[in-house]
Amino acid sequence: MIPRYSRDAMAQIWSPETRYRIWFEIEAHAADAMAELGIIPRDAAAAIWARGRQAAFDAQRIDEIERETRHDVIAFLTHLAEIVGPEARFVHQGMTSSDVLDTCFSVQLARASDILLADLDLVLAALKRRAFEHRDTVTIGRSHGIHAEPTTFGVKLAYAYAEFTRARQRLVHAREEVAVCAISGAVGTFANIDPAIEAHVARALGLRPEPVSTQIIPRDRHAMFFATLAVIASSIERFATEIRHLQRTEVLEAEEYFSPGQKGSSAMPHKRNPVLTENLTGLARLVRSAVIPALENVALWHERDISHSSVERGIAPDATIHLDFALVRLADVIDKLVVYPENMRRNLDRLGGLIHSQRVLLALTQKGMSREQAYAAVQRNAMPVWRGEGDFLSLLKADPEVKARLSDSDLAGLFDIGYHVKHVDTIFKRVFGE
Repeated sequence: MIPRYSRDAMAQIWSPETRYRIWFEIEAHAADAMAELGIIPRDAAAAIWARGRQAAFDAQRIDEIERETRHDVIAFLTHLAEIVGPEARFVHQGMTSSDVLDTCFSVQLARASDILLADLDLVLAALKRRAFEHRDTVTIGRSHGIHAEPTTFGVKLAYAYAEFTRARQRLVHAREEVAVCAISGAVGTFANIDPAIEAHVARALGLRPEPVSTQIIPRDRHAMFFATLAVIASSIERFATEIRHLQRTEVLEAEEYFSPGQKGSSAMPHKRNPVLTENLTGLARLVRSAVIPALENVALWHERDISHSSVERGIAPDATIHLDFALVRLADVIDKLVVYPENMRRNLDRLGGLIHSQRVLLALTQKGMSREQAYAAVQRNAMPVWRGEGDFLSLLKADPEVKARLSDSDLAGLFDIGYHVKHVDTIFKRVFGE
């Protein structure tokens, strides 16, 4: 994670200051619950809140203590004791480090999810607006990168909208799965801490109690979370790749907005490169790189080990920060995308009418020709056009076998672009609703 690809709100979630503030709130909420149960004095819980709430936790001081203790939570608790005073002896009663670390991690992932969900809303809004703008902008559909049959640019945007709608639904579920709290003590048995304390902390932080924490929250939850981020990243890359192909010089059906004063190349002043979507492709790779480590974190020793800890300190900030940046950039790319309908029309005509070959094939079968015969007849007229040796409709009209089945007017009627896009409204209703 580097500042170049960071946005402040997401980066702040992973800052030491935010982490220590959440740690304090976990400890203070637990103290409140202990006071309610009569485990610690009420005035002690009040003092913990009063002194800790006003404190600015000193990350450098905590680091200094940790260099001696070699334990981050103990270093924090030592610093907290310096702030709170004698009442600090009631902090962390019956708790273990994982209670603080894992519950904090859940809070951070939930907050990160909320930002990502808002980012997805930006993407969806931009896609919907541009999809309706280009609902009827006819363009060539491609399979294997080769001209296939007509579609509309709006349909291309509609399928992206549907895909990112699914992405949002998955992220809602993933957020729910990781938003759990574990305040269960050593090996998760609640031997030295009442389960009511966990329930109180969970409510206070907007989490749910983990049913069986075994001292740590099970990492299958986190593996699913990072896998969800990776799928979202892949959807970003899919759309980015589409734009990169459409921006190629020989295609140029759409391109990224090129701002005044922007430069495309240090050597070639004419260049307008798809740098934003190339960047999105790279960011998607970074987000996906979190998946295998997250999956490997699932298999920990017995009730717990900390082999997952160093992994999560890296992948959690990196994956969420990079995805946040990528989604906001994608929304901007879509919003400002420059579309060239005239080039789309020109490309539609590049193959001399070959895009209508399936209609001719089907029409011949409807007139009694076997599919094999019809395919051969259409193909033998298509291949010269592919080589630049004529016009498809003219060749078909001159073919005796085809003429025996289809009149010139029949053939001309098969070359109607509107036939291919007659169900666009149906698609839009399925994607966007009535």
